[in-house]
Amino acid sequence: MKPVVPDAETLYAELVGGVKSLLRPGTHLVGVTSGGAWLAERLQPELKLPGAHGVISSAMHRDDFARRGLSASAQTSLPFEVEGADILLLDDVLYTGRTIRAVLNELFDFGRPACVRLAVLIDRGGRQLPVAADFAAARLELPADQSVALDRDDKGGFSLKIETVQGA
Repeated sequence: MKPVVPDAETLYAELVGGVKSLLRPGTHLVGVTSGGAWLAERLQPELKLPGAHGVISSAMHRDDFARRGLSASAQTSLPFEVEGADILLLDDVLYTGRTIRAVLNELFDFGRPACVRLAVLIDRGGRQLPVAADFAAARLELPADQSVALDRDDKGGFSLKIETVQGA
């Protein structure tokens, strides 16, 4: 049975509300490359937050780096002081927790934030590490041989796609 693909724009609207509830004075949005970075890019002006959002890559701290290598996606850019900052990480899909672990290691290379919270578009369960989102717009259960990914069109609109993972 093929899973129902949720509407990404509807989930994004849910995410906006969830992120608003997590904001504190001085919170910095940081999107995980690439889907989370797209979310942060769109949320920053929509929420009328000052400054620029950050982008963070998990590539250098992944536990499967030897197999995957460096990706061609954006690298880390944090246009604010990380030391003592209140950071809200954004990602499209939370699955095993390994990407978030790698992102936290990368973040701490830049300083020690006061607080780091996590908001995701989709939590698909399947955790291998004790990582939990402070907010998830939706929960979606998929078999291990399927993945869900956020896609963005030329106008910045979001869609989701579910694909079969080879060798899962």
